[in-house]
Amino acid sequence: MRAAVLRHIAPIEENPLHLEDLPIPEPAPGQVLLKVEACGVCRTDLHITSGELKPILAAVTPGHQIVGRIEKLGGSTIILKQGERVGVSWLGGTDGTCTLCRKGMENICDHPTFTGYSVNGGYAEYTLARADFCVPLSEETPARDLAPLLCAGIIGFRSLRVAEVKPGDRVGLFGFGASAHLAIDVLKHWGCEVYVATRGASHQQLARDLGATWVGEATERPPVQLDSAVTFAPSGDVVIAALALLRKGGIVAINAIHLDRIPQFDYDTLLWGERQLRSVANMTRADAHDFVKLAVDIGIKPRTTVFPLDQVNEALAAVYNETIDGAAVVLCQ
Repeated sequence: MRAAVLRHIAPIEENPLHLEDLPIPEPAPGQVLLKVEACGVCRTDLHITSGELKPILAAVTPGHQIVGRIEKLGGSTIILKQGERVGVSWLGGTDGTCTLCRKGMENICDHPTFTGYSVNGGYAEYTLARADFCVPLSEETPARDLAPLLCAGIIGFRSLRVAEVKPGDRVGLFGFGASAHLAIDVLKHWGCEVYVATRGASHQQLARDLGATWVGEATERPPVQLDSAVTFAPSGDVVIAALALLRKGGIVAINAIHLDRIPQFDYDTLLWGERQLRSVANMTRADAHDFVKLAVDIGIKPRTTVFPLDQVNEALAAVYNETIDGAAVVLCQ
């Protein structure tokens, strides 16, 4: 099989992934072998290829928004069937026994497996996945439309949950890329007013096209106080800008696996009044199942740009340079 492999961290400009011919892996008990249809590109892949996330493996195939069909079952796996279409996301497994898992907080398990980081991911023709972390997918929906749901969509949905968004709320989205452009569909379904602050004329226009109530520059102030906000940009300045717009009792959910810094801020004016800052870490299987079902029910259709597997570095560069609207998807067959 062909797989895009990271052996040495490198800047995007140096094409960090290299296509290699590798043996098709064999699934162990509890695993499935997937024939990959498509894999979405996430900014986390940029943190992996650049070394901002410390390497775990000497060589790894990134990619964690995987749409595939079960080619082979490992051992006595019975929860899935051969030929079934499933999705795999960033959280590829947990220990199930740590205190956090036992409390229902598997997204912050002490010993997690991360797809495309601690195990091989989806920029390949075949990959392995834990059967109990696969999400059943629609047979009718094109793979390019499903792949972005599996991380960008799920983590955006979890961010709305962490921010405790209620129907009819005024919600701020700071940054408007792959995740935010899916979250806005959920917010509109809930009858929320959506205020988008983002850089880039094309991102701003996309937010308008998708029904945002107000659209402004990255740290521009909407004309109203917000009940809650989600920040998608890995910038501490944006977090403080969002916090400054909250009503008392409001919540800012920080949706970023990496943040450059948190600037000094005045407690009395920005955090007092039971305003809250919360981080969003990974997702749970319940988030995945709930969001995928909702996305199908309300007809969420991501904006996507498609790349073949041999152009995976170009796909990473497009996300890094923000030259596309919506999501990048790599077709693997």
